Parts: sequence; structure tokens; C-alpha cells
Amino acid sequence: MKELICISCPRGCHLEIREQGDSWQITGNSCPRGIAYARQEVSDPRRIVTAVVPCKNPEHPFVAVRTDLPCPKAMIPGLLNRLYRTEVKKSIKNGDIVLKNVDNSGISVIVTENI
Repeated sequence: MKELICISCPRGCHLEIREQGDSWQITGNSCPRGIAYARQEVSDPRRIVTAVVPCKNPEHPFVAVRTDLPCPKAMIPGLLNRLYRTEVKKSIKNGDIVLKNVDNSGISVIVTENI
């Protein structure tokens, strides 16, 4: 059995997940989003990755970035290592792409502020 707190809505339901052969028994959810969250979390956990990367602007030595889609957890360490070696130009806008389609995953890294 695995226990999770659902983060799909503000309710924060306490979920219990039990493996039953090829499927999962999920209890404790108050809405269907809890079931979807639990299935995703046990089969392919993903997270939005946030970080800061160096910027060539002397007034703003770093700029905040994030992935545009949730990233598989196994991919996160490699992505962070790549981001920390990336440097962005002096002038950049919120939503500009820093890394596009990382490792052919369909996930891009975007800027979250204006510099």
C-alpha cells in the first residue's frame, strides 16, 4: 500500500493506493481528479521543474525558468545539470524559450520574468 496526499485541488485528500494485479485500487479521493493523480503518481511521476540560470545582464546575474509541462522525475537531474550550464542573453521576456523540446520529450524550459 502507498499513501499520498492529492495535490490536484485544495482539498488535499489522503489517498490510499493498493496494487491489485495489473491495476490499482485507489481510495480516499473526493473527486475523479484524485484517481487520475494517484495513477499518474504511481506509474509515471512528473513535476514542474523550476530553477535559475545565469544571465549575461550584469544587473540581473540570474533569471528564473521553469518547464512548460510536468517533467518525468527520472529526467530532472539531467535537465538541471543542463540548465546550470546554460546562459541566457541580456534581454529576455517572460515566456521566452531557453531550451526547446528537451531530449525530444516535448517539454521546453521557459523564462518566468522580464529582464
